[in-house]
Amino acid sequence: MRSLAVGAWLCVGFGLRLAMAQYQYPFQNPDLPMEERANNIISLMTVEEKIACLGTNPSVPRLGIRGTSHVEGLHGLALGGPGGWGRPVPIPTTQFAQAIGMGETWDPELVRKAGGVEGYETRYIFQSEKTHRGALVVRAPNADLGRDPRWGRTEETFGEDAFFNGTMVVAMVKGLQGDDPKYWLTASLMKHFLANSNENGRGGSSSDFDERLLREYYSVPFRMGIVEGGSRAYMAAYNAMNHIPMTVHPILRDITMKEWGLDGIICTDAGSLRNMVNPRLHNYYKDLAEGVAGSVKAGINQFLEGPNTYRPAAQDAIRRGLLTEKDIDDVIKGEFRVMIKLGMLDPPERVPYSKIKGDEDAWKQNDHKAVARQVALESVVLLKNANNLLPLDKAALKSIAVIGPRADQVALDWYSGTPPYVITPLQGIKDKLGSAIAVNYAANNDNDAAVNAAKTSDVAIVLVGNHPTCDAPWAKCPAPSDGKEAIDRKAINLEQEELVKQVYAANPKTVMVLVSNFPTTINWSQENVPAILHITHNAQEEGAALADVLFGDFNPGGRLVQTFSKSIDQVPPMMDYDIRHGRTYMYFKGEPLYPFGYGLSYTAFQYSKLKTSSSRVRANGEIVVSVNIANTGKRKGDEVVQLYVKHMNSKVDRPLKELKGFRRVTLAPGEKRTVRLPLKAAALAYWDAGTKIWVVEPDRVNLMVGSSSADVRLKKTIDVVP
Repeated sequence: MRSLAVGAWLCVGFGLRLAMAQYQYPFQNPDLPMEERANNIISLMTVEEKIACLGTNPSVPRLGIRGTSHVEGLHGLALGGPGGWGRPVPIPTTQFAQAIGMGETWDPELVRKAGGVEGYETRYIFQSEKTHRGALVVRAPNADLGRDPRWGRTEETFGEDAFFNGTMVVAMVKGLQGDDPKYWLTASLMKHFLANSNENGRGGSSSDFDERLLREYYSVPFRMGIVEGGSRAYMAAYNAMNHIPMTVHPILRDITMKEWGLDGIICTDAGSLRNMVNPRLHNYYKDLAEGVAGSVKAGINQFLEGPNTYRPAAQDAIRRGLLTEKDIDDVIKGEFRVMIKLGMLDPPERVPYSKIKGDEDAWKQNDHKAVARQVALESVVLLKNANNLLPLDKAALKSIAVIGPRADQVALDWYSGTPPYVITPLQGIKDKLGSAIAVNYAANNDNDAAVNAAKTSDVAIVLVGNHPTCDAPWAKCPAPSDGKEAIDRKAINLEQEELVKQVYAANPKTVMVLVSNFPTTINWSQENVPAILHITHNAQEEGAALADVLFGDFNPGGRLVQTFSKSIDQVPPMMDYDIRHGRTYMYFKGEPLYPFGYGLSYTAFQYSKLKTSSSRVRANGEIVVSVNIANTGKRKGDEVVQLYVKHMNSKVDRPLKELKGFRRVTLAPGEKRTVRLPLKAAALAYWDAGTKIWVVEPDRVNLMVGSSSADVRLKKTIDVVP
């Protein structure tokens, strides 16, 4: 037996030596552990090569290492679009509803599918001989929180709730990175760590709040994206947190790396290095060399600056003793871990995703179109439906008016790609109705065009809302209620509501479609217009999905992911980052126009038999909350079951309520289903700033299940015990 064991050992050793003989360097061997391969790469590089890898493309031509850079992809790969990403020649890619619209689906599995479509197209375009463009590190999703309706980049987030956003972030990350146990489809690089939700002054502003809010709110989606989703990359934000620029903040290492296990890419935002030395912005360092040294020591391994900016600064930092070669070794190793996970260093036959090259353009595939359509459908939110005006009955119509500046347009935003096609609302309605019903179109009320179209039609559909780029150059928004990257909104009303009033006066059977990526005060419309729908921009299937909802081929089940205020007076000052001062549904004590989680249906749902698997849960335990949901109406429809909690006797200040679980379910008329939502006691913990640990305290916790944060149908109290 001993001789057999020795023989086997010799055979294994010989096999390894034979395998190594095939490679010039150990890092080229796909069978070696990742860390061994990354260490080998670092050992072979010169100082200049290491400094060069502080850009966004960790390639080392001398060693035959071809890295990959970044692409944008918040709601579909962006290789050409209004923001200019990927110019000069746009390549079509599947375009989904904006991230805020994807959030309004309340459907993580669908968001995961959308991420998978985007990841597939990113791979296809990167390695197909027909295109061969782009990169495999995708700057998505945006894990920031929409804490203020005036924030110019609200459209990029999934909403205002930390747990909800984190759940959607995890779904998007998993979709982008794929299911293979060894390799990634693409690498998900989340944006923007941390507490980035103001545009005005962002290059030098500071987001100030306490440690509990850091742990319990602002960092939650990023933590979930890393720990649960598996992302190993993110972008540091422009702003400071408590007066330390995020580009050099200690929490990059202390929390994201040491606690959460981030070991890949941490990049700056574009221009952040210069912002730190700019006397009019952060004014944190004297010169770029100090800035580079501080960034690298904080964990930054990629600068979104031109090589003529960061390279000389890094060289100067080394000459002055501000930075060592080992400091650079320590961070750039993370880049090569990501390249290894993407299969960039391995033979194509070893990487399953290398086969994504086919003859058919990826964006033309029917399953990609189907996912885009489903996201558009599920993102539609029904805000009002007095007297069941919707859905419209085609058999009872002879004419319909389609009116408004958003009626014949699918507006693209700053991070949009170029869709292979778009279906505008006007086109979608025409396709749905055919030639038997007259469609009267008016873009506005010039020469009474809108009023005349409404008067001469059985029903009027008026589509109003913001334009996601303000239809204006960078940092310019003519309308006070518009915003985008680099500019926050000055107002949250809808200037175009005047057009709605004119149309309604001409035809009381008016359906308002609010096409917007921000919460908007539409108090008059809510009081007067019989039916209101909300959709977001960018979806290539926007018009087809809207027509399906208007005429009853799809029952809307989307829910809002941000609180719609009645007035800007209900919103705290923009730079107040302490959300306890009445911000978000968790702390807002007033009456909103529409609450978080709100949305109606063409059918009705009944809740019954709220149960828990136990009346008590231990600090390290878990219970299952179950509730019966029945469709008591006559139409198939989707209900979003939402679980909120309220702490009854906590030692610390807690929110009025917090979302801790949700599920979107589809029920046929008369169908009943039991929905089960797991609840871990760890989800009830608070961060103890004194001991620096999470604490699950003994407490009574009220469980609230319902259809929105303001529509609680059933309650039950449980005990949390040691």
